[in-house]
Amino acid sequence: MLSLSELKQRHSPGQRLLGLDLGEKTIGLALSDTLATIATPLETLPRGKFGDDAKKILALVEMHGIGALVIGLPLNMDGSEGPSVQSARAFARNFAAKSDIAIAFQDERLSTAAVTRTLLEADSSRAKRARVVDKMAAAYILQSALDRLRTLPPA
Repeated sequence: MLSLSELKQRHSPGQRLLGLDLGEKTIGLALSDTLATIATPLETLPRGKFGDDAKKILALVEMHGIGALVIGLPLNMDGSEGPSVQSARAFARNFAAKSDIAIAFQDERLSTAAVTRTLLEADSSRAKRARVVDKMAAAYILQSALDRLRTLPPA
């Protein structure tokens, strides 16, 4: 796994980044533009067996010219690591065994809460929120990483 600084050094211009919000039941996905400035919600995958999930993600990597994954790291509010962080790290390790694509983590504290608040302010129905919250959380995570990448010193 790479730090965002290392990711910036290895990232090739024109390659997109794929953001992942790993939930227990779903995986929210978001895609950056080719300039790595804007994150857009892509889709929400129902979580299944790891091998099946990895195949779907690898197909998206190929289809969209993705150069790296940014996986949300669900740290506790005090910064400590709990079972969800261990699960995210295990997902990344298992994915790295299937692909040589670069993987970085981004702190995702409060991402779902921020997205839910935005959807509530937009007066989205509970059903609509349930359908889009995971992919929007992935976009929030990815956008946070993109914003940080822009502030890092040049490689």
